[in-house]
Amino acid sequence: MPERVRTVFDDDADSHQPQQPVQTAPQESVAPEPPLKKRKTKDGDSAADSKKKKKAKKSTVPATAPATSPPPSENNPEQQKPHESNPAPPKKTLKKRNDAAVDRPVRDKKHKPALTDGKDKKRLPREFPGLRDRARALYETRKNLPIFPHGDEIRRYLSNNDVMLLVGETGSGKSTQIPQFLVDEPWCRPKRVSAVGKSAAAESGDSGKDQKKGEGKMVVGGCIAITQPRRVAAISLARRVAEEMGTPLGSSSPASQVGYSVRFDTSTSPSTRVKFLTEGMLLQEMLRDPALTKYSAVVVDEVHERGVNVDLVLGFLRNLVSGNREARGGLPLKVVVMSATADMESLLGFFKEGYTGGVDRSLGQEKEAEAEATGTDEAKTQDDIAVCHIKGRQYPVKTIYAPAPVHDFVDAALKVIFQIHCKEPLPGDILVFLTGQETVEALEQLVLEYAEGMDTALPKIQVLPLFAALPQAAQQRVFLPAPPRTRKIILATNIAETSVTVSGVRFVVDCGKAKVKQFRTRLGLDSLLVKPISKSAAIQRKGRAGREAPGQCYRLYTEKDYLALDEVNTPEILRCDLSQALLNMKARGVDNVMGFPFLTRPPREALEKALLQLLSIDALEDSGAISATGQQIAKLPLTPTLGRVLLAASEFGAGCLSDVIDIISCLSVENIFINTNSEEKKEQAEKARHDLYRREGDHLTMLATVQAYAAEHSDRKAWAERHLVSHRAMQSVMDVRKQLTTQCRQAQLLPNPSDSRGTDGTNSFDPSLVREPSPVAILKSFLRGFATNTARLVPDGSYRTVVGNQTVAIHPSSVLFSKKVEAILYNEFVFTNRSYARGVSAVQMDWVGEALA
Repeated sequence: MPERVRTVFDDDADSHQPQQPVQTAPQESVAPEPPLKKRKTKDGDSAADSKKKKKAKKSTVPATAPATSPPPSENNPEQQKPHESNPAPPKKTLKKRNDAAVDRPVRDKKHKPALTDGKDKKRLPREFPGLRDRARALYETRKNLPIFPHGDEIRRYLSNNDVMLLVGETGSGKSTQIPQFLVDEPWCRPKRVSAVGKSAAAESGDSGKDQKKGEGKMVVGGCIAITQPRRVAAISLARRVAEEMGTPLGSSSPASQVGYSVRFDTSTSPSTRVKFLTEGMLLQEMLRDPALTKYSAVVVDEVHERGVNVDLVLGFLRNLVSGNREARGGLPLKVVVMSATADMESLLGFFKEGYTGGVDRSLGQEKEAEAEATGTDEAKTQDDIAVCHIKGRQYPVKTIYAPAPVHDFVDAALKVIFQIHCKEPLPGDILVFLTGQETVEALEQLVLEYAEGMDTALPKIQVLPLFAALPQAAQQRVFLPAPPRTRKIILATNIAETSVTVSGVRFVVDCGKAKVKQFRTRLGLDSLLVKPISKSAAIQRKGRAGREAPGQCYRLYTEKDYLALDEVNTPEILRCDLSQALLNMKARGVDNVMGFPFLTRPPREALEKALLQLLSIDALEDSGAISATGQQIAKLPLTPTLGRVLLAASEFGAGCLSDVIDIISCLSVENIFINTNSEEKKEQAEKARHDLYRREGDHLTMLATVQAYAAEHSDRKAWAERHLVSHRAMQSVMDVRKQLTTQCRQAQLLPNPSDSRGTDGTNSFDPSLVREPSPVAILKSFLRGFATNTARLVPDGSYRTVVGNQTVAIHPSSVLFSKKVEAILYNEFVFTNRSYARGVSAVQMDWVGEALA
């Protein structure tokens, strides 16, 4: 498969460029013809020539070169419309070239029959006829998307410019179509270049010895990265684009051209050309490859959400496109910034500032010459930045506001759900936006209880939750069609707000709130607050009802409250703990964080506080440079504090590290225990979980729960029900546990699987069940990362934080609730009706002193 790539790409860097003159003036296209004819002649060579050709391929094809099918894909009808009026010779020549590209690498007899459809021959391997048929069917849908007619315009912009800002309104199809528009562009193909900044073509005068060894050579580009703010969006979009391109998804086949990479889950193949990934994963890749040499283009989607990782990605990309290109062998990196509602003026100014910072653009003259050769006179761009606006496709959505303020939005949502279900005919699924996992599960239980007493004449109900901590398989269930005569009710957090299109939704119920992280810099406290959403978020939520047909949006707040909302989301970088962002920057070579190009600059106080936090966990040297410990933490898919805990546990031995991995896996979900509201249920839960509770606190209780669940081999679901533990949450915990264990083995923090855990993440040798865990070692490990998250008991019976002297209470869900201990360690600080510490364990004050020293 990789041979196909090289055969095409070696010539394509030279031969693809003259296509424009061939089409516009076919009778004068003598110059570009020889390479094409020569290619045809090679296919008909004698056996001796054929042997030479095989040898040359073996010596030039790198084993890791990503495979692809060369020419344009399903976008072909759009691309070839202008060609239809041209004389026949150019079209015929293009067909011959494709035949050469597809047929030449075929060695196996079973691949000999040729595909009859030219479009599929260029894109689809014949091994997947079912996928090919599906792609043909979806092509008709794609043609109706508002963005589809703009394909040629977008390709032209990016052939002339390195940066494009694209405002694509909701429903325009930008997230799925942009990568498909670009994947077959000449500049998006892998090229062998010299590491010192000159292309391989320019270095043809190198000595044969050097070329043979490949010294100083590397392959740059060939893949497109599309970033998404959430993992569910990245996975669902990758699945859709794979269907539209007629290719298997991810690691399911070596020929797969579409893959994804999210936290704890990567699915790609050697042939991947289009890769969806979360912003955090792209930052992780920049640790290994700061110049992103694997990619020809990076598409940053959903910028309007303004997560902290988006701001970091944009800052690094601005430096890449406006700096010198030596690390990429002189080849540019194309950047597309997409959003539905973002303020493009500020983004335009942001990238312009990068270009006007006195940076030498060494390839400017080449770009002008290329524009002159292709005959383009696009004057809409400035400083290598193009701006494009695509109208959306939105069916009318009727908005119904609450007549009066709603005090309990879970109860109000329940009433609206059954009001819709009883009055509105099928088809028409319901999407309900809630604040978090707890509210989703509470409403799920209520809906199921009410559905039991429902009139049998009404359609059935299928309740599907959707939140970040849900296992991937459960998340993907919401995208499956409902059974006959059944209405889907999707209970989601704000992860369903953008990028994710759930087919069949006609009704949206919006509670108007979301959980927002708020970091109080002066106190050093990170809290998760339920706050009103912005107008742009409310518009996005409403838009989910009008993607496929006219719909209705029920807002559980008054119109007056809507008008009082903020226009846009507050950038996360202004309200979060910046320690992880700064560690990412330091690990990627940014020494002067104050001079980093932030899209929105955070307060200086917040930056200083984050640097002090990193210094306290030994991630930085006294000089401010990143330490060896900091480098290790940056490679882990965890917050700096949890990363430090993991490294500290490794110092106590593999057993302690294994236990800490189990606890951290529990902390990755919102709650492993089923919530108990009534006193009766609380008593029932205490009896059921009695053998799991540990007097040391929540961390050791989590450890006991994970180990007991892992040791249950007969029926884990029944075990979870008996102990009032969330089976769904525990599935996610086991998945994270498996991934963290694998990463610790790769980092040589844990021994080989034969000495510890099996490949499924469970304990094959099971040392954690044979021996008793060491509470002291585990808690001291956590103190290395959370020394500032400690509180001491004061004479009046309350707890006051060691750093900041703030009053804090133990959360009612904690094992230590209403108990008095010398000092406590906690993972998070939350506000409800008062300040609560969650994830609490008892520690000794002298341990706290050692950790803070």
